[in-house]
Amino acid sequence: MASQDKLILYTNHICPWAHRAHIALEELKIPYEEVIIDLTKPRTPEYLQINPRGLVPALSYNGEIITESAIVAQFLADRYPSHLVPPSDAPGGALRRARIAFFVDAYFSKVFNVLLGLNSAKTEEAQKAVAEKVVEGLLKEVEPLLADANPFFGGSDKLTLAEVLTGSFVIRLKAVTQANIYPKSIWAAIEEKAPNFRKWAEAVIAHPSVTSIWNEEKVLEITKTRLEKARASA
Repeated sequence: MASQDKLILYTNHICPWAHRAHIALEELKIPYEEVIIDLTKPRTPEYLQINPRGLVPALSYNGEIITESAIVAQFLADRYPSHLVPPSDAPGGALRRARIAFFVDAYFSKVFNVLLGLNSAKTEEAQKAVAEKVVEGLLKEVEPLLADANPFFGGSDKLTLAEVLTGSFVIRLKAVTQANIYPKSIWAAIEEKAPNFRKWAEAVIAHPSVTSIWNEEKVLEITKTRLEKARASA
């Protein structure tokens, strides 16, 4: 039975990828143990035996190790059926899962991956160009997919796997743009031009399952330092 499962999550609260697993676990109300991995230090031999890649999250499920955040989140959603995502053999289930997967892909390919260009954008002009490309991709590819959000993906009044997989990145996007670590123009354009995304994002950002481990001050500090180092070495 699910209640007898033993879950150990190897994680770090600042990592947005590990944050995905926390959102899933919080939303599913599953008891688990937590082991914090210090990402500022070389991984211990003990942790490298658990995950040779040295990344977080890693999930121990009854002694079986599962790694990579999207795989961990998908496993949890499948192992503990809920409102997050329907089974593929449920009526409309396969289509629903495909739509969620497409939305997540659109966000990461057209927004997140483009944002990475800020790591090497040393001038204001270069940063502005990245910001404009981010907004362009969001408006064209992501905004239309949220037309029926209510307030969550696909008309759901509860979190879905779409929010599990994107929520930790959306909450960071707003925080770092409003702090002007990333160009403020990005969130300003969202507020002006992307009403579907803005309403959806605000609902996601406010949800307890998303905010349970959120430490905005620490995230801003680390993001600023990381960005400065990336640009210095670019």
